[in-house]
Amino acid sequence: MIAPTLRSIWLMLAGVPLLLFIAVAAPALWTLSAGWVIGVLALMFADLVLAGRAPEAEISVYAPALLYMSGEDPADVTLAFARGPLPGKVEVQLETNALIASPPRKILKGWIGRAHTSAFPLKPIRRGEGRLERLWARWTGPLGLVAIRKIETLEIAVPVTPNTRWVKEEAVRLYQRDADFGIKMQIDRGDGSEFDSLREFTTGMDRRAIDWKHSARHRMLLAKEFRTERNHNIVFAFDTGRLMSEPLGGVPKLDRAINSALLLAYVSLRSGDRTAIFGFDARPGVASNVLTGTGAFPHIQRLAAQLDYSVEDANYTLALTSLASRLERRSLIILFTDFVDTISAELMLENIRRLTDKHIVLFATFEDEALARMINAEPHNAEDVSRAVIADTLLAEREVVFRKLQRMGVQVIETSPERFGSELVSRYLDIKRRELL
Repeated sequence: MIAPTLRSIWLMLAGVPLLLFIAVAAPALWTLSAGWVIGVLALMFADLVLAGRAPEAEISVYAPALLYMSGEDPADVTLAFARGPLPGKVEVQLETNALIASPPRKILKGWIGRAHTSAFPLKPIRRGEGRLERLWARWTGPLGLVAIRKIETLEIAVPVTPNTRWVKEEAVRLYQRDADFGIKMQIDRGDGSEFDSLREFTTGMDRRAIDWKHSARHRMLLAKEFRTERNHNIVFAFDTGRLMSEPLGGVPKLDRAINSALLLAYVSLRSGDRTAIFGFDARPGVASNVLTGTGAFPHIQRLAAQLDYSVEDANYTLALTSLASRLERRSLIILFTDFVDTISAELMLENIRRLTDKHIVLFATFEDEALARMINAEPHNAEDVSRAVIADTLLAEREVVFRKLQRMGVQVIETSPERFGSELVSRYLDIKRRELL
C-alpha cells in the first residue's frame, strides 16, 4: 500500500493559500501555481521510484515451538529485499492474539546481504493457543514524501504451556543419580514380574527365584531374573471446569495440575509406559491416543496447552463414560479434579466406581488451604468462630469423600501445590512396584 507522508501533505497544503490568492488577484499567474502542484507530485513520484518496493520485500518469521508461562522467548523476524533500492529504515510491528502480550514496535536499520533480522520478545499472558496474527512493515522513500506499507498475514500457532523447563532437568537428574550408583539397572531388572534371563545363583538372592528344571539340566544352581513390565497405559484426566479454574496461591489449580502431570508424563514415557491426555468440563474436550517414547513429550505439551479454562461445572457422567469407552486395556487413570461438598461429589463417586471395575484410579487434588487457615486462625469475635466451625465441617465432609474413594480401591493424593509433583511421581512408582497394573 502506497500513501503520501505528512511531509508531502504539508508541501501541498502550503500552496493552497498561494492558489487562492492567485485565483482572486492575479489570474494570469495560475499557470505558475499549477506548476507548484505538478512539481510536488513529480517529487513524490521520484521518491516512489527510489523507494524500496513492497512486492520485493520478503518477510520470514521463525517463532518458538512453545511458549512458557512466566517466561519470554524471541521470535526472529527477517525482512529481505530481493532486488531494487533498499529503504533507510523500516518500522515493524508484530501483531499477536490476546494470549501473548504485543511486542514493542521496532525500527530496522542497516542491511547485511540485503536482509535484516531482529528478535521480537514474546511474553505470554495466559495458557492456551497463542497466535502470531500479522506483521506490519512501513518505510518511506529517500525524500520522505511517500510511505509504503506491507502487511503479511502469518497465522502462526504457538501453544502456551505452564513453565515446565525444569521437568526434563529434574527427571534427567533423577535418572542420572540412579545410574551413577547402579540403581536404575537394579530397579529395571530386579523388581518386576516379567522374566528377563537366567543367571547363576549367588548368596543373597531369593531362593524362590531358583529355576530347578534348568538347574538340573545344567548341573548348577540357576535363578530367574525379572524386569519391570512396560507399555502400561497412563491416562491424565483433567477437570477443566469452574472449580479447577479457580486460583490457588495466585495460579489456577488446573495449571498446577498440568505442571505436575507433565513431570510424571516425562518420567512414565522414559520408563517405557504410554501416556494419554483427556480433558472435560460440561462435555469432553481434548482427547488424545496413547503416546510412547520421550520424543512424544513435546506433543503432550501442545495438547496440555489446549486445555482451556471453563466456567461450567464438570459433567462426570458424560466425561468418564466417554473416557472408559476409549480405553481398551487396563490403565492407570489419574483424575485431577476438585469438589466442594458430599452432595456435589455423589455423581463423581458413582462414575469413578464404574472405572474401578477395570482400571486403577488415582484421585489427585489439592489441600484446601483457605479452609485450613480459617480453622487455625485465632478467633477475635463470634463471626470468626462461626467461620471456623463451618470450615471444619467442610473439611470433615472432604474426609468422608476420601474414605469412600479409598474403600472403592481408589488411590488418593491430597497435598499442597509445592509437594504435588513429587507425591504424584512417588505414587506412580509405588503402583508399579506393587504391580497393581
